[in-house]
Order: sequence, then C-alpha cells, then structure tokens
Amino acid sequence: LEKCDEALATTLPHNAFTSSSVFTSGYAPGYAKLNKRGGAGGWSPLDTDHYQWLQVDLGSRKQVSSVATQGRYSSSDWITRYRLLYSDTGRNWKLYHQDGNIWAFAGNSNTESVVRHDLQHPVVARYLRIVPLDWSSEGRIGLRLEIYGCPYWADVINFDGQGVISYRFKVKKMKILKDVIALKFKTSESEGVILHGEGQQGDYITLELRRAKLLLQINLGSNQYGSILGHTSVTSGSLLDDHHWHSVVIERYRRNVNFTLDQHTQHFRTNGEFDHLDLDYELTFGGMPYSGKPISGGRKNFKGCMEGINYNGDNITDLARRKKLDTSSFRNLSFICVESHTFPVFFNATSFLQLPGRVEHNMVSVGFQFRTWNTNGLLLFSALADGMLELVLVDGKVNVHINVTQKKNTRIDISSGSGLNDGEWHDVRFLAKENFAMLTIDGDEASSVRTNTPVQIVTGGTYHFGGYFQRTSVSPTLRSFQGCMQLIHVDDQLADLHAVERGRLGAFENVSLDMCAIIDRCMPNHCEHGGRCTQTWDSFSCTCDGTGYTGATCHTSIYEQSCEAYKHLGRASDSYWIDPDGSGPLGPFKVICNITEDKVWTTVMNNLPAQTSVTGSSRERRTVLQLNYSASMEQVSAITSSSEHCEQHVAYACRTSRLLNTPEGTPYTWWVGKGNEKHFYWGGSGPGIQKCACGIERNCTDSKYYCNCDADQKQWREDSGLLVYKDHLPVNQIAVGDTNRPGSEAKLTVGPLRCHGDRNYWNAASFNTPSSYLHFSTFQGETSADISFYFKTSAPYGVFLENLGNTDFIRLELKSPTVVSFSFDVGNGPVELNVHSPTPLNDDQWHRVSAERNVKEAVLQLDQQYQEVRPAPPQGHTRLQLYSQLYVGKGAAGGQRGFLGCIRSLKMNGVTLDLEERAQVTPGVKPGCSGHCTSYGMYCRNGGKCLEKYNGYSCDCSSTAYNGPFCTKDIGGFFEAGTLVKYSFIPETAAAPNKDAKDISQTSPLETNLTQEDLSFSFSTSSSPSILVYISSKSQDFMAVVLRHNGTLQLRYSLGGLREPFTVDVDQRNLANGQPHSINISRDGRTLWVQLDHYPSVSYSLPEESDTEFNNIKSLFLGKVFETGQVDPVLIEKYNTPGFVGCLSRVQFNSIYPLKAALRSHIAAPVSHQGKLVESNCGASPLTIPPMSAATDPWHLDGGPDFPFNEERVIPDGVNRNSAIIGGIDLFICIIAVVIFTILCTLVFLIRYMFRHKGTYHTNEAKGAESAASADAAIIGTDPNFTETIEESKKEWFI
Repeated sequence: LEKCDEALATTLPHNAFTSSSVFTSGYAPGYAKLNKRGGAGGWSPLDTDHYQWLQVDLGSRKQVSSVATQGRYSSSDWITRYRLLYSDTGRNWKLYHQDGNIWAFAGNSNTESVVRHDLQHPVVARYLRIVPLDWSSEGRIGLRLEIYGCPYWADVINFDGQGVISYRFKVKKMKILKDVIALKFKTSESEGVILHGEGQQGDYITLELRRAKLLLQINLGSNQYGSILGHTSVTSGSLLDDHHWHSVVIERYRRNVNFTLDQHTQHFRTNGEFDHLDLDYELTFGGMPYSGKPISGGRKNFKGCMEGINYNGDNITDLARRKKLDTSSFRNLSFICVESHTFPVFFNATSFLQLPGRVEHNMVSVGFQFRTWNTNGLLLFSALADGMLELVLVDGKVNVHINVTQKKNTRIDISSGSGLNDGEWHDVRFLAKENFAMLTIDGDEASSVRTNTPVQIVTGGTYHFGGYFQRTSVSPTLRSFQGCMQLIHVDDQLADLHAVERGRLGAFENVSLDMCAIIDRCMPNHCEHGGRCTQTWDSFSCTCDGTGYTGATCHTSIYEQSCEAYKHLGRASDSYWIDPDGSGPLGPFKVICNITEDKVWTTVMNNLPAQTSVTGSSRERRTVLQLNYSASMEQVSAITSSSEHCEQHVAYACRTSRLLNTPEGTPYTWWVGKGNEKHFYWGGSGPGIQKCACGIERNCTDSKYYCNCDADQKQWREDSGLLVYKDHLPVNQIAVGDTNRPGSEAKLTVGPLRCHGDRNYWNAASFNTPSSYLHFSTFQGETSADISFYFKTSAPYGVFLENLGNTDFIRLELKSPTVVSFSFDVGNGPVELNVHSPTPLNDDQWHRVSAERNVKEAVLQLDQQYQEVRPAPPQGHTRLQLYSQLYVGKGAAGGQRGFLGCIRSLKMNGVTLDLEERAQVTPGVKPGCSGHCTSYGMYCRNGGKCLEKYNGYSCDCSSTAYNGPFCTKDIGGFFEAGTLVKYSFIPETAAAPNKDAKDISQTSPLETNLTQEDLSFSFSTSSSPSILVYISSKSQDFMAVVLRHNGTLQLRYSLGGLREPFTVDVDQRNLANGQPHSINISRDGRTLWVQLDHYPSVSYSLPEESDTEFNNIKSLFLGKVFETGQVDPVLIEKYNTPGFVGCLSRVQFNSIYPLKAALRSHIAAPVSHQGKLVESNCGASPLTIPPMSAATDPWHLDGGPDFPFNEERVIPDGVNRNSAIIGGIDLFICIIAVVIFTILCTLVFLIRYMFRHKGTYHTNEAKGAESAASADAAIIGTDPNFTETIEESKKEWFI
C-alpha cells in the first residue's frame, strides 16, 4: 500500500480557505498555510472567542491521515487546543472522535514550531474545519496548518427506499463456504435492509438497520428441528442514522465470522452444525428481493447512500454503473449521493436557541425532533403574555406545563412517552389553543394526550429551545438540555436555522449548529461479563448485579480462584463458587470443596446415575452415554490444568458383556475425554495401555484377559478403578458396544471429577539479589487491565513489576515499608495511586496486592482492606499501549530498586504467569518460596501447630483434642450405660478390665505429682446422676467432675489435709438437659478457676488446711469408674451406677487427650475402653455467639440465589462477630421456647419409657456390627443417612 501522506492544503487556491471572521484583510484564511509568511503570516479572526473556525475545502473527497498546526508568523498568536470537524458537503459536520470521546488536539506553544497529529483512524471528507478551544495567553487566535492524506475515490449509489440492486449468481444454487462482504453506507433513516440473500433450505443472510443499530442475521442451517436452531443474530453500533459514512466488513469462513463496523470487530461462531451458506438465485442490496408480494416482516428498504460495495471480489457498485446488474426496480438510479435536508443543533449544558414566533396569538403550535441520553432536560420554554409554557423531559417522559395567571391561576400538566432518553430521534408535536391542548410523541396519534381544561392562551412571541438562563418572574423548572434537535417548527413553520447561523434570525449561545455531537458511550460496551451499561450525556456506568463480578466495568471477580484459596481464608468444607481465571472470559461456577487435613479436594459432579444399565448395543450401533457436568468443559479444563492431581472413578459391571476386548482386539467400549478424543484404557490403567486395573495388577478372574469383563462370563463381574491422567479428564461420553446378545447387560458408573492442589495459587519465585528479575511477553491490557499477586519481603522497598511503551507505562512498587504504589500513563500524564498500611509490610508475611485500571477508574487494594480509587479524566486517552517486555522483580528501565523477597500467584487479566518455570532458568531467582506459616499459622486453632509445605502449609493436630484441617473439629464419643474410658498415667501390669477392652497402653512420661492442672471438655446428656471425669491416685487424692441427681454440676477435690473433699457447685441449673455444655477447670496451687459455657470464669480457693499437691496420680476415667485401691466411696455409691449416658467431647487434661486416643487406633497411648464407644460430635462445645444462618451467611451457597454477593472481610473461623446477641424480649421468648421444648421432650421420654423394649442402645444397633472392624464403622457403613449432628444423637438417647 502507498503511504497516505501527501500535503493536501499547500497547493490549494486562496478561496479554498474560509473562516468565521477575519481580523483584517492581511489575516485572511488563505494565508493559513504551514510555513508560509504571506499577508500577516497566518489567519486571525476578528474576535478571539469560542465561536471562531477555519475551514478548508480540499476540492474533492480525500482520505485524511494527519493534521499539523503552527502559530501566526512572528507574533504572539497561536492556538493551544482545538477540535477537528469534517464533512462531505460543508454541512452536517461530524466531530472527530478518538478513544470514545470528542477529541481535543493539543496545539502550539509558540509561533514557529509545528505540532503534527496522526489520526488514530483516518477520515474521508472534502471539508475540514478547525475550531480553536484555547489560545495563547500572550496574544490572540493565530493559525497556519497543513492537512496530510491522499486521494480517495469510490462508486456511490443513491438508494431511494424503493429500488433494490439484484446480484444474480452464475448458478441457481450456491453452496458458499467463505464470504467477504464490504461496503460503506450513510443514511438519516433508522430502519432499512442493506443486503439480503436466502435459500430454499432455510439458509439466509441479512444485514439491516434496526433502531439505528446494525443487525446481522445469518443461518447456515441445522439438522435438528429444521433450521431454527441455526439462527444467529449479532448487533453492532448505534446512532447510525447520523447521515455520515459508516464502514462494514463481514468475513465468514465456515461458521466463524468477523463482523466489523467502523474499526470495531466482533468475533462469533454461528449456531447450528453446518458450514455452507446455501443461497438461491441472488443476493439483493438495498432491500428484500422484489417479488410482488408484501415485504416479509414489514421490513423497510434502505434509503440513503452506499459506496464501495464488494461481494467476494466483485465490485457491485461498478457493475451497477456499467448496467451489469438488475436495477429495474429503481425509478431513477443515481450515482450521486442525495444529501439530507435536516439541520441539527447541538446543545450542551450552557446552550440555548432563541426563535421568534407570533406575538399575542391565541394558539401555540411547536414541533421538533430531539435525541439525548439524559433522563431530564429543558426542551422548550416560552413566557406567555400572562404565564408560561414549558416542555421538559423528566424521567424519560415529555411533560408539558402551562401556567396561566389570568383572573385565577390555571395550570395544565400533561405527559406522554417513556424511555425517550435512548439516544434515538424522537418527534414531539404540541398544540395548545383555547380550552384545548394536545401532545403527540413520534407521530402516534393513537397515544396522543389531550386535555380540555378551560384556559386562555396568549403567546409572548419568543421561544427558548434547549436552555433558559434569564432570571425572570416566570422561570422553567429545568434550566438546560444536553442533546440534539432538528426539524424545529414554530407556528407550523420550519425554522430557518441557516438564517440563525448568519445572525439574521433569533439568537443562540454555546450552540453548535449543523452538527449533532452525540456519543454512544455504551457502544462498544465497556461493561464486561454481561454487565448492563447505562449512560448520561457525559458518562456511562455499569450494573454488575447477577454477574459474579464487581468494579466500575464489572471486571473483577467477587469469588476466589479455587478451593485452595478458600482454605486460606479459613473456610471449612462446603459448596463454593470459584472463578479460576478471575477477570478472564470464564464465568464463575459452583464446586464442592472438601478441605481435609492434608489436601484440598475440588469436586465437580456429573448427571450420570450410578449403575446406569445398558442393553441392546453393538459395535455397529453403540449406545453413547453423554455426561453433563455442573460446569462447562472450559471451566472444568481450568480446574484440571491448574491442579496437581485429578482423578475420576469409573466402574463397568458386566454380564456377558465385553469391555476392552483385551489383549489385542478392537475395544467394544471406549470413553471420550477432554478435546473429544477417544480413549481405550479403563480405570486403574493409563494412556496407551489397553487394560483394566486387574490387568495391571495381574489378578483378573481369567488370567488370559486384561479385564474381568473380557472373560465374557455369565456371572456379574466388574472392572473399576481411577482414571488419573488429568489431561484426558473429565469423561464426557462412554460408547458401549457389546450388550446385544441374550442375557447381555452392562451397568456403568462414572464418579465426579476430583482434583487437589492449585499450582496457580502457589506458583511463586524468590528474588535473591536486587538485580535479579524475570521477564515475560508484553502485557496486553489496552482498555482494561488487572494485576494481582501476593508478596513477602523483609526489604523496605522494591519494584514488583514494570512494563513500558513509547511514553505509556505501568508499574507496581513497594515504595516504603508502609506504602504500595501503582503508577501508569496512558497518554494523559503519569498517574500514581498509593495505599498506606498501618503496619510495616516488610514483616516477612504474605500480603495481597490487586490493581485495576479501566476507562472509568484506577483502583489499588492492599490485603483486601485498604484501597485508593482514582477516577479517569472525563476526556482523554484511554488506551494503554505497551511495547517492552514485562519485567517482574525490578524496573524495565533499570536503575530502579529491585525487589528482594517472594512473589506468588501473579495474575494479569486472569492469566497466571508461570513464575516457577521461568525462575528455574534465571540466575538470582529461585522457584517456590518458604515460610507460609508466618502468614497462615493463625488458622491452626486450639494449639495446633503449623507445618511448612512446599505448596502451602498444614495444621498438625496431634497434640490437641481436635481434628480437621484447622484443628477445629471436636473429637467426641457417645457413651451408653456402662461405657468407660481409662487412661493410665503409670505403667500397669494388671490385666485389662475385661477381655473385650481395647488396650494399647505403654509407659507414660507424665508427671504424677501435680501442683497445677488444666481440665477441659464438653458434654451433653439427659441422664443424671453420673461421673463425667474422675482422676485417681495411689494415695487418697482425687479429682472428680460429677452430675448430681438434680442435674447440677459439682467439682470435687481431695488433695489431703481435709476430712471431706472440697466441693464446688458450679451452677444451680439442670445441665442434664440434652444440650451441649463446656467446662474449663484450672488450678494453680490453692487457686481454682472454673468456667461453664460462655459465662465468665469464677475463682475459688482451697482451704488453708488443704494440701496443694495432687500426689501420685494414677488413672483418668471418663463415664464411669472401674478402679482398684482408694476411691471416694460417695462417688461410687451415689454417681457411678449405671454410668454416664450421653456424649463427651474434646477432653483434655494437661497435655493428654484420652478420648481422642481411645477413638484413634493409630495413636499409641496407655488408654483402654470398656463397653460400646461410638465416635460422635453430639457433645460438641456450644458456640458463644450463634453462627450465621444459611439465609444470611454469604458463603453458605446451598439453596440460596445464584450469586450471593457479599464483599465483606471473611472472618477466619466463620463466625459473624457482628451478630447481635439476643437480649431483652428476644431472650425472654427464647427461655419460654426452651421450657416448652423441655416439657415436650420429657413427655416423649416418659411415653417411650413405658413402652420400650428391654435394653437401651443395643436394641438399635446396626446389623452387621459383628463383622465390622469397629462399632462406628458398623453404624456408618450400614446406615447411609447416618449424620453426626446433635439432633440425630438426641434421638438415640430417647430410645
């Protein structure tokens, strides 16, 4: 292509330059040529104000690529800022747009230097106009200029709304695989068919204007339900009825389409299954084909001009000019574009247009068209001889107010229309005369609003359109209007706006005549991820509700990237929404997160029922089972690609049905995984190995085969196992091919996809020297960019990352120990956001940084708490254009302070950069980072120890009474009558209590003489009396916690020196109420502290006579005492029979955990138990504050709305600390409810007691307990509905 860079203005004659005014003849516009010194050395207007302009007539349409300006020679006159307008005819001007705004070019700073601007998008025009906005403060407006470009020519056809051009194919039926259609059009109409083609098979392509937007409809056909499923519809652009040229290119290859309108391209794929566009006979331009029938769907033909029509290499406009095409439907085919006769007027918030009308007339008749984005504005105001009239836009409706103050006040209010602030042209007609007023919108007479209120109108003779700023006795309710008007009629006469422009009629201020500078800020839509765009004249805003994203442009996901990330917010196992690519194109989806002690599993369910039966299939006609998942394949792939391990269990149960036809035959059955690839291996095997698990392990029922089912036996057999090659997962289809013989059947089970590990979340690099860095390809984030990462350092400063352009750049930096900085430049000058931390950031703990920049604002956030937001300038550059590589760990330019420390999980626009891979080959940078416990150790609760892992951390709960990933799961057991747990503090040689007891005792190193103890546990029971805990000794010393007959709790201490044990009645309430209670007891010397439930701790003192040493402690008993030697006789007599019935949980005495040791066979400890002991959390300690209900907990997603948005800080333990504690009336109501509930429970207990069978818990044991390894295994294994909840366990107590 030749360079389009010719000087176009220098060679023009003097009269090609015109202007708004001239200072004197020596300052004429003809002297405004670049570097020329003729006349006074350039153009200067008579007045230096905002109404001046310089116009150039290029003689014919040219393509303009650049504009250069210069001040007037040897003067103090120049312009510092200006706008560029262009037109084909010298009328209906269009303002040059760039980056979605009416663009203001930077001008000069002296008289001689030349400032040249290359246009981002070249324009085609004959006339150019420069409008100065600002000028030299030392002088006045002065200008010389040059226009650069090249010749432009195109065939033009004028469409009159009747004629259609028919392009006949060489054959009757065309099967078209590839299309390229290009054309330009301009029109004043908002509706009209631009091109259309169709075939008898139902295929079609249509390009048309609808409501001034361009609609492309295409259908390549579909083999399901006819062709309706092949219909594809895409909309582009808006405000296309502006009678300016718009360029369209449609490129199609098979089902892939690029649809480009005015440099904005949409990529889409057509619906349906077919690739060819089957058209019959012809393609028509300008309307539907003429058939003598009514036009289908009432579609209007196109009225306006087209040029450069090209269809698959054929120049349609040239063929029409040479009469090679059928144009018979035209009355008079014209190759000259007929221009519009409208004269638009543009109002800003300070404009008005004043027009005269008849004075003291008894009728008002006005009409006009307007377009705007604003919901409110003043359309028309007129002071009547005795009152006022106004037409205002309020909430998108036109309201008319007439106020006449004749003998008495008379007011008329009428309203019509809705949603009139949609940017389209709307027609308003208003007529008022004696006792009658009528308002009509868009010519719809049926919806005209009339009133017959008695009123006498006398006109004042002056009409203000678009604004009224005078301070008069009568004033409008609104003062201004932002938008455009045209076809203004006053007293049924079209206003002569040319005369207004020349100053011969009316008056105006700050009005732009013969142009409409409306911009659709929602097209293209900057609201991402389905956010809804709304706009006013000056700005747009995005509504993100229901999208799963947030921010000014709905760019940032409100969800975490993985289950691993939820774990590090302290979350427990549950269903969660995740968004693996953050701000990327994948939407959020729901998964099940199973957070275990050592792994975090992500589970995605499918819809295939277990044991799905298949019969009647053969190799020729296989039965294909289609699996659908709770996420799309793209979303599932995001999980598998970032996971360390994935697996999926498959099972093929068979009877006379072969599976893989091993060892060498063609498989009867295969499965299809990711990428729609067929796979011929089964669970337990691997890619390329046509075997089942038994073939790998060499234990198939028939050793000649590699699958159990391939032995083709009549008995039921099964081949099952795990598929673990994650690049093939998940299973999408299973094709079964051998169940058509008599008695042949197969049953298939495909489990959920399960993955653990998140390589993206833990992808880290350690920067060990100030000069070390990693480099990646240039960051692409022109209009929307987000960056997030974690960092950890002990250094006071350092550059995290930087990317440079020519002048643009983006940088994130630790500027000081307490300040993180985000700086960038998109062409409007450098911008810097700083977030201050109240505590030092160089504390060697992980901190999270997220930065976002879009066309609306820039945001910097630290640790999801502290942030700064900076709005983007209302007008200016919006595109971030970068060219250098992205540098991570130091500045791109060098010289800046390098970063020392770790960076982890660096995501840029939803893509995780692989820091570890790059670090492996980069000196001074190491993959991975250690020291996670400094940041996440706080999540290990109840004394759990944080253990470092390469990718994260885990909590060691071995030295606690708890279990679970965060050591927060209570370990408890259900005791029936007679059950006891014994822990021996000293080695025992005696036999166990009975032959059934479990005994794995060993020597204990614990102190046996104590001056201080700590005992804590929780319990729940409905029976009393009982012994909860008893600690014996070889002497007469003991400690006991008992429930007395009335259900009150008593602590008994006997340390010697007293005749009777020291007792503490902890509370007067009946605690044998079936509810969980917690007790914490501490002793140090003579002082005791006792805390029950959430009540404050109470201190007690042992008498002075009492000893303070607990001597020779021997054993600890739970539930019942079975001891030899010295035992408190009162305890045995009053409390030991029949024993504790209920639940004990989280029992801890000093540093031992007897109940946990008894329930965990792998823990070597001197513990034994007698009777039935079933693990249960029914005695779990109560929460001091009620947890959030599922309805209000933003993280509990089951049964809630699709997107429960709550962006509050997540509390690690999941308890809402802001929940109000029940008080006052609520507490009273709760007490009443508890009393009623207790009475009902007592009645149920008595009734069941009267009719119960002999025995307690044994009457409802699970069948199969004899063969189970343990009682809990028997119950859980045989009862699928077994749940360890308080309510379920309470049912057991009443049996």
